[in-house]
Amino acid sequence: MASTSTSSISLQTSAQKPSFPSNSAATTFHTNLTFPYNPLPFTKFLCVRSSSTSKYYNEVVVDEEMDRIRRLQNGSDIRGVALEGEKGRSVDLTPPAVEAIAESFGEWVINGLEKERGQPVENVKVSLGRDPRISGASLSVAVFSGLARAGCLVFDMGLATTPACFMSTILPPFSYDASIMMTASHLPYTRNGLKFFTKRGGLTSPEVEEICDRAARKYANRLAKVSSVLRVPPSRVDFMSSYSEHLRNIIKERVNHPLHYDTPLKGFQIVVNAGNGSGGFFTWDVLDKLGADTFGSLHLKPDGMFPNHIPNPEDKVAMALTRAAVLENSADLGIVFDTDVDRSGVVDNKGHPINGDKLIALISAIVLKEHPGTTIVTDARTSMALTRFITNRGGHHCLYRVGYRNVIDKGVQLNKDGIETHLMMETSGHGALKENFFLDDGAYMVVKIIIEMVRMKLAGSDEGIGSIINDLEEPEDSVELRMNVVSEPRYAKEKAIEAIETFRQYVEVLV
Repeated sequence: MASTSTSSISLQTSAQKPSFPSNSAATTFHTNLTFPYNPLPFTKFLCVRSSSTSKYYNEVVVDEEMDRIRRLQNGSDIRGVALEGEKGRSVDLTPPAVEAIAESFGEWVINGLEKERGQPVENVKVSLGRDPRISGASLSVAVFSGLARAGCLVFDMGLATTPACFMSTILPPFSYDASIMMTASHLPYTRNGLKFFTKRGGLTSPEVEEICDRAARKYANRLAKVSSVLRVPPSRVDFMSSYSEHLRNIIKERVNHPLHYDTPLKGFQIVVNAGNGSGGFFTWDVLDKLGADTFGSLHLKPDGMFPNHIPNPEDKVAMALTRAAVLENSADLGIVFDTDVDRSGVVDNKGHPINGDKLIALISAIVLKEHPGTTIVTDARTSMALTRFITNRGGHHCLYRVGYRNVIDKGVQLNKDGIETHLMMETSGHGALKENFFLDDGAYMVVKIIIEMVRMKLAGSDEGIGSIINDLEEPEDSVELRMNVVSEPRYAKEKAIEAIETFRQYVEVLV
């Protein structure tokens, strides 16, 4: 179909007329509908299904178009290409798709609250935060429009972090009913996505699948441009200041410095590498206000093109630059955040990088001092050396399926089963603590490390935070391989499984 400002779509169906009497005879008709939007090319007729009730009137079911939405689901998140520029990938996270997903999430939240309370609900409040990606502004309008369609009151947090979005459902006076974070984590600037929260925490994969199924139907039915003019604009709120104050108070209360309570980080130099993502706030709104010297910090200014390196604590460039800054400035600690600050890594005062197994070991040691004998859940990629490190300190190590949501959910379930589990952490840096609502929060993990660092100093130790894991054995190096699968999107998963199985058989023959 040629690209024009308006497009005609031919429909074939069995129906009589819009009144749909219950005993109506079926009659075939042809018609043209004009939409003020340039839809994607179609390869088949649209089938209109109707019934005797108006509920299903003009319900358009298009498998191909519905699949476009379903393919955006990435576990418990939404991920897609939001901008042109990626070789071999076309834009699929469009404003109409985002609007349909946001509307479906809003309806899902409202339905859940009505079921929970046993009565209709009004004034359901949903917040939206986003990282600095350049597609964020246009897609935010689509989110606002979708939530408004669902009947929600919308609050715009602006530049924010993923953990802050969840905390906006918890901390008063905000205490929203739900929240959405727009981010694609460490992926390229061309990508974007959505993460969903209620007061219970992040949504599960089945819950996101339910929302995507609902959104797919809306998207296939609508195929219309999202309005760029909102009838009721969202309320702009400054939640990040409250979230920063929350983190500062945790540090002050738990350090309880005998000489300068309000500035417990006085005398410490801490370098932050925010990678031009959302993590710069931690420097000026947390560390600086607690008295730390943050000279030498890197890439604090948000820039959705990520011009210096991928904002990712696993990225070698990010870690190398942070190590160099720590050594050059004789800093006590270096911090690396990912784009939306749900992950972090650190560098000790000797320039040693602490991520992966080492970061889990460091947090485990801190948690086991506070909760002796607790269980710690990690993904199955962690080493036997880490298991020995945990058990030598009296802890229990539970290895579980790869995927941070799987690891966190396992910890939640163990606690429900009466097994005390205070830490759940994946080698990627996603880590959640029972004391922090089972939320994977990179900033909160760093807060735990900073508190321990100050306590060590107050106890007379100058060894630095890295000394805690001196007895962690170095595991064998491992490499994560990622393959591009050349296939139609709907068959990509099947093709990937086939390729991995073929590779596994090939390796087994070699060894």
